[in-house]
Amino acid sequence: MPERAYIAIGSNIDDRGAHLESGISAVAAFPNTCITAVSSIYETPPIGPVEQPDFLNAVFAVDTSLSPEALLISMLQTEKDHLRQRNIHWGPRTLDLDLLLYGEHIVESASLTLPHPHMNDRCFVLVPLCEIAPDRHHPLTRLAFATHLAALDCSGEAQAVGQLTLPATDHV
Repeated sequence: MPERAYIAIGSNIDDRGAHLESGISAVAAFPNTCITAVSSIYETPPIGPVEQPDFLNAVFAVDTSLSPEALLISMLQTEKDHLRQRNIHWGPRTLDLDLLLYGEHIVESASLTLPHPHMNDRCFVLVPLCEIAPDRHHPLTRLAFATHLAALDCSGEAQAVGQLTLPATDHV
């Protein structure tokens, strides 16, 4: 039975929009996975100690029969396929895919933590997530993500700049 998962996508190198489009198309091609919703694209400032360009970010929902671990492995391979470099923590990247939520699952392992441990602190995640899942609640806090978003000062941190195309899929 498919689970609804939410994935954050971002890029701040080269043609950022093309990286987002290509990344979401790659996820849409995963076996037993169907994209069900896509947020607007938001331009956001980078986080971290390294001088770098602004990001384009979005969040999308998938229905998938892949396990959380298999979904993560496929996402990491997609980043590699897009020449993602992991030389600098929170550094610039061609493509960043983060598994935010997988149903109501709570996972603590060496390779995966669900829900994503930093999602409640990040405007670039909560703004697009609340756009496509306004009534969704955090599996641990049980609070609506809109409540977590309201606790942040996101003024000027997430400006909508466009739309991603919902890729056509015919499988789940």
